[in-house]
Amino acid sequence: MSDTTLHPNAADKAAPDAIAPSAAAPTSGGPRVRDVRLDFFRGVAMFIILFAHTPGNWITLWIPARWGFSDATEMFVFCSGMASAIAFGATFDRAGILLGTARVVFRIWQVYWAHIGTFFATAALMVYFTDLEATSRNYWGNLNLWMLFVESDMWENPNILLSVMTLQWVPNLFDILPMYMVILAMMPVIVLLSRVHLGLVALFVVTVWIFAQRALSDAYGIPYFNFTAEPWVGDDNWQRRWFLNPFGWQLAFFTGFAFMRGWLPKPPVNVWLIGFSAAIVIANIPFSNIGVREFGFDFARAWRSENAAWFSKSDFGLLRFVQFLALAYLGWVIAGDKGNRIRAGASALGRMWAPILAIILKVGQQSLAVFVVSILVGRTNGVILDLVGRDYWSMTWVNALGMALLVITAYGAAWMKSQPWRVRAQKHAAA
Repeated sequence: MSDTTLHPNAADKAAPDAIAPSAAAPTSGGPRVRDVRLDFFRGVAMFIILFAHTPGNWITLWIPARWGFSDATEMFVFCSGMASAIAFGATFDRAGILLGTARVVFRIWQVYWAHIGTFFATAALMVYFTDLEATSRNYWGNLNLWMLFVESDMWENPNILLSVMTLQWVPNLFDILPMYMVILAMMPVIVLLSRVHLGLVALFVVTVWIFAQRALSDAYGIPYFNFTAEPWVGDDNWQRRWFLNPFGWQLAFFTGFAFMRGWLPKPPVNVWLIGFSAAIVIANIPFSNIGVREFGFDFARAWRSENAAWFSKSDFGLLRFVQFLALAYLGWVIAGDKGNRIRAGASALGRMWAPILAIILKVGQQSLAVFVVSILVGRTNGVILDLVGRDYWSMTWVNALGMALLVITAYGAAWMKSQPWRVRAQKHAAA
């Protein structure tokens, strides 16, 4: 991710080489003070996503997602919407709809190849691990890649490869980047509607979200918006859909987009709103995974079984959105203006906080590269844990190893984007 500011000119100069650029906020009458909130929360989300994508990882039992209905995916998508408003908003404002759309298409093109590369790299790695004598599991089978290796003869019927390349076949682990591409493709429509009336934006986003709810489709017979994930299944009633439905998740993305564009006013900071948000978060705990698993709330288990559509991750159920907004507001209040409380850090950490914060911000700034690597690292860490066992010590050092690899990736990507060869060539010329 490129370092940009909230100033339109600076945002438009950023090279769109990640999901969206980082942000800084200008101050009146003085030097710009970097707004660290977006990068910080995206960085935290990337580490949580790594933990969640590591099979059999005990940390996953205690991540924030287990305490409520929302998880790091909401944080990631919402922040990406805000950052995309910075990255692409100035282009639409200054260069017009056509060039703004062209830039979005280029972004989709980049994310598409990141997805394709991630899929085939992960598949190849899982085949390698499966063939090792030390392992006894079929790792590519665990990712439901049977159609790639067993149930389809690729040489006689190459359509399976075409299905991968055209996003018709999207296994569950590989659906977040396709989801993001579809949402990006909706951005020019949103910008066009905003130039007519902001009410049309709200109407469009909410209507699309409604049609993305499978429960409403089943109950009232309305169309269900989602893409099929296994094209070889002919019967639509048995057809698996994209796990992360882009038409549902666009609600989180464009909410963040609207806040950053100024279409939605920032909420006031007062004790009543803080208390209301905290009450929502606390009230959800009995119905969370923790509430059922640790506290044994039988009524919550029964409620979850009967009302799964309300917190569906696939279609982005309404309760997920409500809880996330409450959490986002509390996080926004705690972070302080431009993230000044994040900069201050916990007093207990003292001088340790500055380098820790720098690492988190760097990971948040390079989210696309870090995410792609985290898929590979997460699956590899699962294999390592299978080999060494899952005790507290092994869990600790394997997770630490994974985090270190993400940090190395972030700093490496940032270094490459700085084009050090150009700097050296300029010094050579000057000499």
